[in-house]
Amino acid sequence: MKDPYEVLGVSPDASDEEVKKAYRDLARKYHPDNYVNNPLADLAQEKMKDINEAYNTITKQRSGGGTSGSQSYSGSYSTSSADPQFAKVRRAINEGRLDEAEGMLNATANHNAEWYFLRGAVAYRRGWVDEARQNFRIACQMEPGNAEYRQALAQVGNGGFPYRQSGNFDEADMCDCCSSLLCLNCLCNGCR
Repeated sequence: MKDPYEVLGVSPDASDEEVKKAYRDLARKYHPDNYVNNPLADLAQEKMKDINEAYNTITKQRSGGGTSGSQSYSGSYSTSSADPQFAKVRRAINEGRLDEAEGMLNATANHNAEWYFLRGAVAYRRGWVDEARQNFRIACQMEPGNAEYRQALAQVGNGGFPYRQSGNFDEADMCDCCSSLLCLNCLCNGCR
């Protein structure tokens, strides 16, 4: 991964508030809603992924979570799975290797409830809350008794922010999103 401070455009000496402000400004600028039907949408998506990873890395480091640059998905689940391929996908998500996780899912023909759940996990980590919600909802419909899937859907429904077609965000929306992600990250790191 690139230097997270460089990605956010702040020095390692920056205060937590300066890091948060840099993250908010960049997230506002590169959010996917700003690039709907735009040829630069893929570039903005990659930039947003880098911004999210950089911010998560910095906050994890500053909270004493280590300097590895990897982090847990902001949802509460284990890496165990009845399907060994899905266990690999879960590990990749936990380690922040989202492209690899997505590639493994795309190569899997078994589109069961766990597949949709993991697609939702990848989408959520990328900041695609609507897509995550849709996948979590399908997983819950396929296996309504699965507490893990219900918890993920509830978390996205309560802690996520819906995409707005106008692309305008107020500061409170971004604070709510960031606060939710930070809290989830702290909770998940305690589950390891």
